[in-house]
Amino acid sequence: MKEFKVVVLGSGGVGKSALTVKFVSGKFMEKYDPTIEDFYRKEIEVDSAPSVLEILDTAGTEQFASMRDLYIKNGQGFVIVYSITSIQTFQDIKTMKDQIQRVKGVVRIPMILVGNKSDLESQREVSSSEGASLAQLWGCPFMETSAKSTNNVNEVFIEIVREMNCNPLRDSKGCCVIL
Repeated sequence: MKEFKVVVLGSGGVGKSALTVKFVSGKFMEKYDPTIEDFYRKEIEVDSAPSVLEILDTAGTEQFASMRDLYIKNGQGFVIVYSITSIQTFQDIKTMKDQIQRVKGVVRIPMILVGNKSDLESQREVSSSEGASLAQLWGCPFMETSAKSTNNVNEVFIEIVREMNCNPLRDSKGCCVIL
């Protein structure tokens, strides 16, 4: 059984923990409790291949940003999360991708861009097309999710496994085709 180290990154309050906990346990975290660092393990089957995900749910607050290099160094795949209700969180993630590339030293990195809180459509500040455009620029998949309604939660983790299978970090060329 393959093991993958997945790192969930994004600004504080975007729902990184809510997404991760919903995926691992099926429960929705109603109240916001800032994370320092949480670690989860879950078995998952993707394309008939069993895998174990080691998921590191990171701190989004700036006071723990210095720890980010260490998380990135050890990660194999990255779930980069912003909130569709906050343009600032969308702008913040752009530097995270650069940081991942700097620490890893490769251009093509297994990652997925996630716009969370899709259940809060009336508070939307970031359009779906803005998220899709950024993901296309980065050469990675894009999804909008809602930890509250469970929309696309499992799909995010299935897709990051596919990205890691398709494009292990030692390879700087992509092999996946977006249809």
